[in-house]
Amino acid sequence: MITTDLLIIGAGPTGLFAVFEAGLLKLKCHLIDALPQPGGQLTELYPKKPIFDIPGYPSVLAGDLVDNLMEQIKQFQPGFTLGETASTLNKLEDGTFEVITNKGTVHHAKAVAIAGGLGTFEPRKPLIDNVADYEEKGVDYFVKNPEVYRDKNIVIAGGGDSALDWSIFLANVAKSVTLIHRRNEFRGALDSVEKVQELKNKGKINLITPAEVTGLKGDGHIEAITVEQDGNVFDLETDYFIPLFGLTPKLGSIANWGLNIEKNAIVVNNALDYQTNIDGVYAIGDVNTYPGKLKLILCGFHEATLMCQSVYNRLNPGKKYVLKYTTVSGVDGFDGSRKEAEKAVVKKID
Repeated sequence: MITTDLLIIGAGPTGLFAVFEAGLLKLKCHLIDALPQPGGQLTELYPKKPIFDIPGYPSVLAGDLVDNLMEQIKQFQPGFTLGETASTLNKLEDGTFEVITNKGTVHHAKAVAIAGGLGTFEPRKPLIDNVADYEEKGVDYFVKNPEVYRDKNIVIAGGGDSALDWSIFLANVAKSVTLIHRRNEFRGALDSVEKVQELKNKGKINLITPAEVTGLKGDGHIEAITVEQDGNVFDLETDYFIPLFGLTPKLGSIANWGLNIEKNAIVVNNALDYQTNIDGVYAIGDVNTYPGKLKLILCGFHEATLMCQSVYNRLNPGKKYVLKYTTVSGVDGFDGSRKEAEKAVVKKID
């Protein structure tokens, strides 16, 4: 069992920043996310796209923002359960919570913050009749461990950043990489498109466009795919097929937890602390709703800050927290590190 003060469901930017605010209050955090890495939409959907409305950053790449958030919270040593979905939430007699994932990992926490963005991300699956038969048997919707594909023949389908980036990365890992897209044009970062072109010219990526994968073959594990291109149909041998068509957000199991839901979002009390109708369970970021709600990252940061103050008061009844600015108090990490402004120099001027 994983035990923590605050369990955060969702490791997107709002969930990550909540770790920092909780850390200032000496609250230990653990995060659950269905994706195989932190960052949520920023990492999975548009890591190389710029964001222009983060305070202090005229422009910051989404992936870089996630890297900075991870660096910011490193000293508070958060735990992560990645690649798993929070399935059940039980409130115990002592007011604490037990959250179990779809893979059976048990978490025990004194408070829960749902920071699931637009919900649990589920992969958009190709419209192939027998695709389910080969899931986890050669068909992967996420690249969790690139070493799995070392010296293997792999086929990637898709035309966005994920398909381009993984084709580039795995070109130096796999025996062969074939990228298939239904159009000749790709919707991705220009440098990624140019890199794929370069690798194609060097013979390190086999590019098939415009084309679609229409069938899968294999005995117990995928052995080949059927490709349709310009009216021609042919089979291509492969060890793995990785369709990267983006993700669909859904509340998933969270919708069955007894929370007040309105238009696929969790209703919270925005007048105080973004708590849900279940005492001790909060919802912050894009997953919540209230009058005047704006689905912006900076709003999620604000909500995370107030939520953490409420959690502190919940866990420390009768103990008043005195707000101190980090420029004055510094930041003490759970790992023994300390960040602080340079001390003022006391020196007499003659």
